[in-house]
Amino acid sequence: MNTKLYTDFDRKILLLNKILIAGLVLITVVPMVYILVASFMDPQVLAVKGISFNPDDWTVQGYQKVFGDDSILRGFINSLIYSTGFAILTVAISVLTAYPLSRKDLVGRKWINYFLIFTMFFGGGLVPTYLLIKNLGMLNTVWAIIVPGAVNVWNIILARTYFQGIPEELVEAAVIDGANDFQIFVKIMLPLAKPIMFVLFLYAFVGQWNSYFDAMIYIKDPDLAPLQLVLRNILIQNEVSANMIGAQAAMNELKKIAEMVKYATIIISSLPLIVMYPFFQKYFDKGIMSGSLKG
Repeated sequence: MNTKLYTDFDRKILLLNKILIAGLVLITVVPMVYILVASFMDPQVLAVKGISFNPDDWTVQGYQKVFGDDSILRGFINSLIYSTGFAILTVAISVLTAYPLSRKDLVGRKWINYFLIFTMFFGGGLVPTYLLIKNLGMLNTVWAIIVPGAVNVWNIILARTYFQGIPEELVEAAVIDGANDFQIFVKIMLPLAKPIMFVLFLYAFVGQWNSYFDAMIYIKDPDLAPLQLVLRNILIQNEVSANMIGAQAAMNELKKIAEMVKYATIIISSLPLIVMYPFFQKYFDKGIMSGSLKG
Protein backbone atom coordinates (compact mmCIF):
# COMPACT_ATOMS: atom_id res chain seq x y z
CA MET A 1 0.00 0.00 0.00
CA ASN A 2 1.43 3.35 -1.05
CA THR A 3 0.86 5.72 1.86
CA LYS A 4 1.92 8.70 -0.27
CA LEU A 5 -1.46 8.55 -2.01
CA TYR A 6 -3.29 9.34 1.23
CA THR A 7 -3.83 12.80 2.67
CA ASP A 8 -3.55 13.59 6.37
CA PHE A 9 -7.33 13.42 6.63
CA ASP A 10 -7.33 9.96 4.99
CA ARG A 11 -4.72 8.72 7.45
CA LYS A 12 -6.77 9.98 10.38
CA ILE A 13 -9.86 8.18 9.04
CA LEU A 14 -7.88 4.96 8.55
CA LEU A 15 -6.50 5.24 12.08
CA LEU A 16 -10.00 5.80 13.44
CA ASN A 17 -11.25 2.76 11.52
CA LYS A 18 -8.45 0.61 12.96
CA ILE A 19 -9.28 1.76 16.48
CA LEU A 20 -12.98 1.00 15.97
CA ILE A 21 -12.24 -2.43 14.51
CA ALA A 22 -9.86 -3.20 17.37
CA GLY A 23 -12.59 -2.17 19.81
CA LEU A 24 -15.14 -4.42 18.11
CA VAL A 25 -12.68 -7.33 18.20
CA LEU A 26 -12.11 -6.80 21.92
CA ILE A 27 -15.86 -6.58 22.57
CA THR A 28 -16.27 -9.93 20.80
CA VAL A 29 -13.19 -11.81 21.98
CA VAL A 30 -13.02 -10.80 25.64
CA PRO A 31 -16.43 -12.29 26.63
CA MET A 32 -15.60 -15.49 24.73
CA VAL A 33 -12.26 -15.85 26.53
CA TYR A 34 -13.92 -15.05 29.86
CA ILE A 35 -16.59 -17.73 29.44
CA LEU A 36 -14.08 -20.30 28.18
CA VAL A 37 -11.70 -19.80 31.09
CA ALA A 38 -14.54 -19.46 33.61
CA SER A 39 -15.91 -22.84 32.52
CA PHE A 40 -12.69 -24.43 33.84
CA MET A 41 -12.44 -22.44 37.06
CA ASP A 42 -13.70 -23.03 40.56
CA PRO A 43 -16.55 -20.50 41.04
CA GLN A 44 -15.21 -19.48 44.46
CA VAL A 45 -11.79 -18.71 42.99
CA LEU A 46 -13.48 -16.89 40.10
CA ALA A 47 -15.47 -14.73 42.50
CA VAL A 48 -12.41 -13.84 44.59
CA LYS A 49 -9.59 -13.61 42.05
CA GLY A 50 -11.45 -13.22 38.76
CA ILE A 51 -10.13 -14.85 35.60
CA SER A 52 -6.95 -16.79 36.23
CA PHE A 53 -4.72 -18.55 33.71
CA ASN A 54 -3.02 -20.53 36.47
CA PRO A 55 -3.82 -24.25 35.93
CA ASP A 56 -3.88 -24.71 39.71
CA ASP A 57 -7.08 -22.65 39.82
CA TRP A 58 -8.80 -24.73 37.14
CA THR A 59 -11.15 -27.66 37.43
CA VAL A 60 -13.16 -29.83 35.04
CA GLN A 61 -15.95 -30.58 37.51
CA GLY A 62 -18.44 -28.53 35.49
CA TYR A 63 -17.82 -30.58 32.35
CA GLN A 64 -17.84 -33.81 34.35
CA LYS A 65 -21.22 -32.86 35.77
CA VAL A 66 -22.63 -32.06 32.34
CA PHE A 67 -21.21 -35.06 30.49
CA GLY A 68 -22.08 -37.33 33.41
CA ASP A 69 -25.67 -36.99 32.26
CA ASP A 70 -26.39 -39.53 29.48
CA SER A 71 -29.01 -37.21 28.03
CA ILE A 72 -26.29 -34.82 26.80
CA LEU A 73 -25.05 -37.09 24.00
CA ARG A 74 -28.61 -38.03 23.07
CA GLY A 75 -29.62 -34.36 23.00
CA PHE A 76 -26.58 -33.49 20.88
CA ILE A 77 -27.50 -36.14 18.30
CA ASN A 78 -31.14 -35.02 18.33
CA SER A 79 -30.14 -31.37 17.78
CA LEU A 80 -27.85 -32.37 14.95
CA ILE A 81 -30.68 -34.30 13.28
CA TYR A 82 -33.23 -31.54 13.84
CA SER A 83 -30.93 -28.73 12.72
CA THR A 84 -29.64 -30.53 9.64
CA GLY A 85 -33.07 -31.74 8.54
CA PHE A 86 -34.63 -28.35 9.18
CA ALA A 87 -31.87 -26.54 7.27
CA ILE A 88 -32.09 -28.87 4.26
CA LEU A 89 -35.88 -28.56 4.11
CA THR A 90 -35.72 -24.78 4.51
CA VAL A 91 -33.18 -24.40 1.70
CA ALA A 92 -35.17 -26.69 -0.60
CA ILE A 93 -38.45 -24.83 -0.02
CA SER A 94 -36.81 -21.41 -0.26
CA VAL A 95 -35.01 -22.15 -3.53
CA LEU A 96 -37.97 -23.91 -5.15
CA THR A 97 -40.22 -20.99 -4.24
CA ALA A 98 -37.77 -18.18 -4.96
CA TYR A 99 -36.76 -19.19 -8.48
CA PRO A 100 -40.29 -19.05 -9.99
CA LEU A 101 -40.90 -15.75 -8.17
CA SER A 102 -37.75 -14.34 -9.77
CA ARG A 103 -39.16 -14.98 -13.26
CA LYS A 104 -41.01 -11.99 -14.70
CA ASP A 105 -43.26 -14.23 -16.81
CA LEU A 106 -44.78 -16.01 -13.76
CA VAL A 107 -48.56 -15.53 -13.77
CA GLY A 108 -49.78 -13.97 -10.50
CA ARG A 109 -46.23 -13.25 -9.34
CA LYS A 110 -47.21 -9.91 -7.78
CA TRP A 111 -50.05 -11.37 -5.70
CA ILE A 112 -47.98 -14.32 -4.56
CA ASN A 113 -45.35 -11.90 -3.29
CA TYR A 114 -48.02 -9.92 -1.44
CA PHE A 115 -49.37 -13.09 0.14
CA LEU A 116 -45.91 -14.20 1.33
CA ILE A 117 -45.12 -10.77 2.78
CA PHE A 118 -48.51 -10.73 4.55
CA THR A 119 -47.50 -13.87 6.48
CA MET A 120 -44.41 -12.07 7.81
CA PHE A 121 -46.61 -9.68 9.80
CA PHE A 122 -49.61 -11.81 10.74
CA GLY A 123 -49.68 -15.32 12.17
CA GLY A 124 -52.13 -17.64 13.85
CA GLY A 125 -50.44 -17.59 17.25
CA LEU A 126 -49.26 -20.32 19.56
CA VAL A 127 -52.58 -22.00 20.41
CA PRO A 128 -53.87 -22.39 16.80
CA THR A 129 -50.43 -23.62 15.74
CA TYR A 130 -50.39 -26.16 18.56
CA LEU A 131 -53.87 -27.40 17.64
CA LEU A 132 -52.86 -27.68 13.98
CA ILE A 133 -49.77 -29.73 14.80
CA LYS A 134 -51.83 -31.90 17.13
CA ASN A 135 -54.49 -32.53 14.48
CA LEU A 136 -51.80 -33.42 11.97
CA GLY A 137 -50.50 -36.06 14.36
CA MET A 138 -47.06 -34.47 14.68
CA LEU A 139 -47.00 -33.95 18.45
CA ASN A 140 -44.05 -35.64 20.14
CA THR A 141 -42.42 -36.42 16.79
CA VAL A 142 -39.39 -35.16 14.89
CA TRP A 143 -41.70 -33.48 12.36
CA ALA A 144 -43.08 -31.08 14.98
CA ILE A 145 -39.60 -29.52 15.14
CA ILE A 146 -38.59 -29.70 11.47
CA VAL A 147 -41.75 -28.91 9.47
CA PRO A 148 -43.63 -25.91 11.00
CA GLY A 149 -40.93 -23.28 10.57
CA ALA A 150 -39.40 -24.57 7.35
CA VAL A 151 -41.14 -21.93 5.20
CA ASN A 152 -39.28 -18.71 5.93
CA VAL A 153 -40.40 -15.73 3.85
CA TRP A 154 -37.26 -13.74 4.55
CA ASN A 155 -35.13 -16.59 3.19
CA ILE A 156 -37.36 -16.77 0.12
CA ILE A 157 -36.89 -13.03 -0.49
CA LEU A 158 -33.11 -13.36 -0.18
CA ALA A 159 -33.03 -16.29 -2.61
CA ARG A 160 -35.41 -14.54 -5.04
CA THR A 161 -33.21 -11.45 -5.06
CA TYR A 162 -30.16 -13.60 -5.70
CA PHE A 163 -31.81 -15.33 -8.68
CA GLN A 164 -32.82 -11.94 -10.06
CA GLY A 165 -29.15 -10.95 -10.04
CA ILE A 166 -28.17 -13.82 -12.34
CA PRO A 167 -27.78 -12.50 -15.93
CA GLU A 168 -30.82 -13.17 -18.08
CA GLU A 169 -28.52 -13.91 -21.02
CA LEU A 170 -27.64 -17.27 -19.48
CA VAL A 171 -31.28 -18.32 -19.56
CA GLU A 172 -31.75 -17.04 -23.09
CA ALA A 173 -28.69 -18.96 -24.29
CA ALA A 174 -29.96 -22.13 -22.63
CA VAL A 175 -33.38 -21.72 -24.27
CA ILE A 176 -31.73 -21.33 -27.68
CA ASP A 177 -29.81 -24.55 -27.02
CA GLY A 178 -33.13 -26.31 -26.39
CA ALA A 179 -33.13 -26.49 -22.58
CA ASN A 180 -36.46 -26.56 -20.78
CA ASP A 181 -37.31 -24.83 -17.49
CA PHE A 182 -36.35 -27.82 -15.36
CA GLN A 183 -32.97 -28.20 -17.07
CA ILE A 184 -32.27 -24.48 -16.72
CA PHE A 185 -33.05 -24.63 -13.02
CA VAL A 186 -31.01 -27.75 -12.28
CA LYS A 187 -28.00 -27.26 -14.57
CA ILE A 188 -27.62 -23.48 -14.51
CA MET A 189 -29.42 -21.87 -11.58
CA LEU A 190 -28.65 -24.31 -8.79
CA PRO A 191 -24.86 -24.40 -9.41
CA LEU A 192 -24.81 -20.60 -9.51
CA ALA A 193 -26.96 -20.38 -6.36
CA LYS A 194 -24.53 -22.28 -4.10
CA PRO A 195 -23.50 -19.15 -2.14
CA ILE A 196 -27.06 -18.17 -1.20
CA MET A 197 -27.95 -21.79 -0.48
CA PHE A 198 -25.07 -22.06 1.99
CA VAL A 199 -26.15 -18.78 3.59
CA LEU A 200 -29.72 -20.01 4.03
CA PHE A 201 -28.46 -23.35 5.34
CA LEU A 202 -26.31 -21.58 7.93
CA TYR A 203 -29.16 -19.29 9.00
CA ALA A 204 -31.56 -22.20 9.40
CA PHE A 205 -29.06 -24.48 11.13
CA VAL A 206 -28.00 -21.87 13.69
CA GLY A 207 -31.59 -20.82 14.37
CA GLN A 208 -32.75 -24.38 14.94
CA TRP A 209 -29.66 -25.32 16.95
CA ASN A 210 -30.28 -22.49 19.42
CA SER A 211 -34.01 -23.14 19.66
CA TYR A 212 -35.62 -24.92 22.58
CA PHE A 213 -39.10 -23.36 22.86
CA ASP A 214 -40.75 -25.44 20.11
CA ALA A 215 -39.33 -28.63 21.61
CA MET A 216 -40.55 -27.59 25.06
CA ILE A 217 -44.08 -27.15 23.66
CA TYR A 218 -44.35 -30.08 21.24
CA ILE A 219 -41.96 -32.74 22.61
CA LYS A 220 -42.78 -34.71 25.76
CA ASP A 221 -40.50 -37.72 25.25
CA PRO A 222 -37.11 -37.03 26.94
CA ASP A 223 -35.41 -39.22 24.34
CA LEU A 224 -36.46 -36.73 21.62
CA ALA A 225 -35.34 -33.60 23.49
CA PRO A 226 -32.75 -31.44 21.66
CA LEU A 227 -29.52 -30.35 23.29
CA GLN A 228 -30.71 -26.87 24.24
CA LEU A 229 -33.71 -28.26 26.10
CA VAL A 230 -31.52 -30.85 27.85
CA LEU A 231 -29.06 -28.16 28.94
CA ARG A 232 -31.92 -25.97 30.12
CA ASN A 233 -33.25 -28.79 32.27
CA ILE A 234 -29.78 -29.42 33.71
CA LEU A 235 -29.44 -25.75 34.64
CA ILE A 236 -32.88 -25.74 36.27
CA GLN A 237 -32.09 -28.88 38.22
CA ASN A 238 -28.88 -27.33 39.54
CA GLU A 239 -30.34 -23.94 40.43
CA VAL A 240 -30.37 -23.01 44.10
CA SER A 241 -33.72 -21.77 45.30
CA ALA A 242 -33.95 -19.09 47.96
CA ASN A 243 -36.68 -21.17 49.61
CA MET A 244 -34.48 -24.21 50.06
CA ILE A 245 -34.03 -25.21 53.68
CA GLY A 246 -30.77 -26.88 54.57
CA ALA A 247 -27.26 -26.41 55.81
CA GLN A 248 -25.44 -23.37 54.52
CA ALA A 249 -22.54 -25.53 53.34
CA ALA A 250 -24.87 -27.69 51.23
CA MET A 251 -26.44 -24.63 49.64
CA ASN A 252 -23.03 -23.17 48.85
CA GLU A 253 -22.01 -26.42 47.20
CA LEU A 254 -25.16 -26.46 45.07
CA LYS A 255 -24.54 -22.87 44.06
CA LYS A 256 -20.97 -23.73 43.13
CA ILE A 257 -22.12 -26.62 40.93
CA ALA A 258 -24.75 -24.43 39.28
CA GLU A 259 -22.13 -21.82 38.35
CA MET A 260 -19.75 -24.42 36.86
CA VAL A 261 -22.55 -26.06 34.90
CA LYS A 262 -23.72 -22.70 33.54
CA TYR A 263 -20.42 -21.84 31.87
CA ALA A 264 -19.79 -25.40 30.69
CA THR A 265 -23.18 -25.58 28.97
CA ILE A 266 -22.52 -22.31 27.12
CA ILE A 267 -19.28 -23.72 25.70
CA ILE A 268 -20.81 -27.07 24.79
CA SER A 269 -23.78 -25.56 22.98
CA SER A 270 -21.68 -22.97 21.09
CA LEU A 271 -18.76 -25.16 20.01
CA PRO A 272 -20.41 -26.84 16.99
CA LEU A 273 -21.39 -23.47 15.50
CA ILE A 274 -17.92 -22.03 16.03
CA VAL A 275 -16.38 -25.05 14.31
CA MET A 276 -18.86 -24.97 11.41
CA TYR A 277 -18.77 -21.27 10.54
CA PRO A 278 -15.23 -21.10 8.99
CA PHE A 279 -16.24 -23.69 6.38
CA PHE A 280 -19.22 -21.53 5.34
CA GLN A 281 -17.55 -18.12 5.56
CA LYS A 282 -16.52 -17.75 1.91
CA TYR A 283 -20.04 -18.64 0.77
CA PHE A 284 -21.61 -16.52 3.51
CA ASP A 285 -19.84 -13.29 2.50
CA LYS A 286 -20.62 -13.70 -1.19
CA GLY A 287 -24.16 -14.98 -0.75
CA ILE A 288 -25.44 -12.40 1.71
CA MET A 289 -24.09 -9.49 -0.34
CA SER A 290 -25.44 -10.81 -3.64
CA GLY A 291 -28.81 -11.56 -2.08
CA SER A 292 -29.27 -8.09 -0.64
CA LEU A 293 -28.20 -5.69 -3.39
CA LYS A 294 -31.17 -5.84 -5.74
CA GLY A 295 -34.75 -5.11 -4.81
